[in-house]
Amino acid sequence: MPQVPGDAVRIVAADDLDLTRRALARDGHAFRTIMRKYNQRLYRIARGVFPNNSEAEDIVQEAYVRAFANLGSFRGESTLATWLSRIVINEALGRLRKKQRAAEVPVSGDRAAEAEIIQFPLGGGLVDPERTMAQRQILQLVERATDNLPDLYRAVFMARVIEGLSVDETADLLNIRPETVKTRLHRARALVRKELDAQIGPVLLDAFPFAGRRCERLATAVMKRLGFEG
Repeated sequence: MPQVPGDAVRIVAADDLDLTRRALARDGHAFRTIMRKYNQRLYRIARGVFPNNSEAEDIVQEAYVRAFANLGSFRGESTLATWLSRIVINEALGRLRKKQRAAEVPVSGDRAAEAEIIQFPLGGGLVDPERTMAQRQILQLVERATDNLPDLYRAVFMARVIEGLSVDETADLLNIRPETVKTRLHRARALVRKELDAQIGPVLLDAFPFAGRRCERLATAVMKRLGFEG
């Protein structure tokens, strides 16, 4: 992993501290900037503990309230992203422990029915409806496979693969050893790959379709070159 130049680190830290100072002065724009800057990262981390959109969103919301109430304790020893991430993890793990203690209480409803699919950005440029639909279907398969991971593996997988944290950052965030991160990530990738193989395998024969308008356009072009019209 490439090293970040020292000047860049200082610039990031200065930006964090500036945002913190402005937020402490009740600058509403600073609060919004912090949330817009870190929402996706914190949401994905929460989602790594709770594979449920509404639960993860609520965790992030509560973590922000707690973080902003204690913003004066942020001194810049770590990045603001890391500081916020730890608060999210603590909030998520606290809720997880409560749910585990209440596990003997029957819960009505189907968790799978509650969950929604996260729609990741699909990029800009010209929109190809077929390609867009295919991308969404692939993302849904990946998200489903990730949600089905055991809790220990899912948290590491979300932090390392989805959010792109380093091994050391993930270890620090989850309070585990770097070697444990590597072991769990290896297992998580194997489980995700196995589930994707099981889901994608049966439909591979339908890959790279050449039908509909594309098929008709090619046929028409060839017919014209052969001297046929219409």
